[in-house]
Order: sequence, then C-alpha cells, then structure tokens
Amino acid sequence: MLRRLIAILKTGWLAEQHSHTRWLIVGSFAIIFVLDFFTPPPYALGFLYTVPILLASRLDQSVTAQVKVIAIGLTLLNLFIPKTEWHNFATVINRLLMALALVVTGWLSERNLRHEEAIARHKAQLQAQEQLASTREDFVSTLTHDLKTPLLGAIETLKSLQQEKYGAVTAAQQKVFAAIVRSHENSLTLIETLLDVYRNDTEGVRLKLAPVELVALAEEVIPTLSGLALKRQVDVDLNYEKINDRALSVNGDALQLRRVFSNLLTNAINNCPRGGKVEVFFQSDSSYQVVKILDNGRGITPDELPRLFERFYQGHSDRQSMGSGLGLYLTRQIIEAHGGTVWGKNRFSSKDATQRSQRGASFGFKLPLH
Repeated sequence: MLRRLIAILKTGWLAEQHSHTRWLIVGSFAIIFVLDFFTPPPYALGFLYTVPILLASRLDQSVTAQVKVIAIGLTLLNLFIPKTEWHNFATVINRLLMALALVVTGWLSERNLRHEEAIARHKAQLQAQEQLASTREDFVSTLTHDLKTPLLGAIETLKSLQQEKYGAVTAAQQKVFAAIVRSHENSLTLIETLLDVYRNDTEGVRLKLAPVELVALAEEVIPTLSGLALKRQVDVDLNYEKINDRALSVNGDALQLRRVFSNLLTNAINNCPRGGKVEVFFQSDSSYQVVKILDNGRGITPDELPRLFERFYQGHSDRQSMGSGLGLYLTRQIIEAHGGTVWGKNRFSSKDATQRSQRGASFGFKLPLH
C-alpha cells in the first residue's frame, strides 16, 4: 500500500514546484504508518492521516482522492495487520468512525480549496477590472484635457472674426459664427464636466468653503440660461422666503454650487414642454436649507427613478435626452461633498397625476445651515 502511494506521487501528476509538498506527504505517511501499525489497534492513531490529506488538498483534486483512499485503506488494514482484530467490535467501530472522519476531512479540504480558488479568481477579476477602469479614466482625462486647447483656440478665432479683426463680416456670416461659437462652447462645457467628474471620482471634490447665499447664486445663474429658456419658450420663476429675516446661507463653495443650480435648471428647462414653467423654491428649517426645482414636463418613469444620478445615465424617455448623463451625476458629487443630499422624483403621485392630469418632476437638494 505504501509503495502504491509512492508510485502515485511519482507519476507526474504533481508539478515540479510541488515536490516539497510531495515528500512531506510521503514522510508523514511513513511516520504515521509506523506509529499506527506498531501501536495496539485499540489505541488507533489513524486520525493522524488527516495531515497528508490536508497537504494533498493543496495540490490536486485527484491526488487528494488517491491519498484519502490510501489513508482509509491503511486505517482499516490495521484491523488485520499485524494482528487480526476484526472480531473486536469496539475496535472495528473505532476504526470505521476514524475512516469516516478521514472521508469528511478530505471532503471539507476539497471544498475549502474550491472556495479559495473561487475567491482568488474573483480577486483577480476585480483587480483586472480596477486596472482597466483606472486606465480608461486616465485615457479619458488625458484626451479631454488635450481637447480643451484646440477648442479654446477655435472659439477665440471665431470671436475675432465676429469682431471683424480680419475684415468685414456680413450679417449672415455673423449668425453662422455665433452658431459655431455656441457649439464649441457647449463642447467645451461637456469636456470640462467630464474632466471634473473623473477628477472628483479619483481625488474627491475640492471645495473652497465660505458663507454662500443660495438665493443670490440662483439669481446669478438664471440669466445665464435665458437663451436656453427663450429657445424652449420656458418661464423660470424664483420663489423664496426669509425666515426671521435671515438669508438662505450655507457654508459652501460658490463656484461648485453655481454649477449645481445650472445643472438642475438646465435639466428642468430641457424637459419642459413649449410654453412650460420651471419654479425654484427655497425653504429653511432649523437645520437645513432646502432648494426645490419643479417643472411641468412628462415626469419620471419608475425605472428611471433609481438611476437618475448615475454617471452617463440618460434614461429611456425624453428626460435628459439633450444631455450627456453627467450633469446630475456631477450635481450629486458636489452636494454630497458639502454634506448634503440630493433627490429627484415626480411632483405628483401616480394617482394624483391621473386624476388631475398633472405631471412634472421635482429635483432638489438640502445643505446644512451655516
């Protein structure tokens, strides 16, 4: 039986790098064999065969099975060699229980090995995905950064043409130049947003905190969107109250919060019908300043609601159809960096919307009081 074990371990089933473990298995079998067969059967030491079984489980499943069979065979063989003990009921039961324990040990060791291999594969997959994501983000960051320079140059050149620095320009040409400038500026805005998103994901949002009045920020942002609102024929109304004559101020980054207003208002205007209306409401309580931006568009479908603030998500309806899927994601990054929360939902419940024929979405955020 022992010669059979040595033959198995020499057949090449084990790779060269496992030679050390192979000889450990052989050595442990030899030692346990001597101890077990030179000890009276009632004092069985066959449980020690768990050592080579556990060692073999680190090598190969088939080798583990072979070692387990040999260990069980040697344990039961001790009932007949060197002295027959099969008629001793207690000794036979003891050996059978020991053999069963070896079977369970082998099964558990193989199962544990499979789990470890699965965990190792999962870790390798995660590392590969993280490396791929890092490489992709580095590539996008570099590409978008390099695209800014030619866009800025093109915008400046077009503005020089509009100012007739290179000769007279007709009214029709002015319109063409203005349209190209707007297109380039939109592309530049998208590139800067993409850069900010990747930078925020890797480095976190950088904030320059100071007391900021949210109403004042909204009043600054709304005129910058007048062109879009006029094109969409959408009215933007500002509604706020002062609580105990205290302005709605928070400890925040004015530049970043201005982008939040711009993103949410742009989203609302784009999703309003012609002649629609966007309303901006400000509220204050003892702990938070709350801003709500309401539109009377189609509303948000149920499958969109959980994914509104995901990166690059544009939805399946007309909502966000004109965007890149980055505005709301960037908004969430900025608000959460300020210690606040942001949300999006339908203005009315499904029942109310059906009964009143009212629709629309409500986006908002709240920030801690300054």
